[in-house]
Amino acid sequence: MTSISSFDELVRVARQQPEPQRLLFVFTAVELPADCTPEERARFEAGKGGALIPLMCVDKTPEELGTFSDLLEESRQVLQEWAIVFVAALSGQNGCAPRTEDAEAPLNRMVESIKTGSIGMFIPFDAHGQPVLFGLA
Repeated sequence: MTSISSFDELVRVARQQPEPQRLLFVFTAVELPADCTPEERARFEAGKGGALIPLMCVDKTPEELGTFSDLLEESRQVLQEWAIVFVAALSGQNGCAPRTEDAEAPLNRMVESIKTGSIGMFIPFDAHGQPVLFGLA
């Protein structure tokens, strides 16, 4: 498994795959649940913890993507603020890239996975395009 260290590297690796790819993006915010404990509130106010809330989904081929700045600018046309974007890849078959219609069900599964905290199979980036590591103190 390749370790992705930047958004640009993700796009480059996607372009190099034997089958054409479609990249799936779920933009999220981090919120504090209403039923949080005082300890959870203190952690959240210190910049840790919270719940991931999916805000928007987008799918693009690697060829449709430019830099992370381009994706950020495009996302800001719809969302003023987001915290983390989760990325997954959908592989094509027989030299044909997946269509947007093919991405709908996987995007819906991504949203549901994020809501339940099952995020290990996605690559998360912050709003600066840096990979995010979860679970580190």
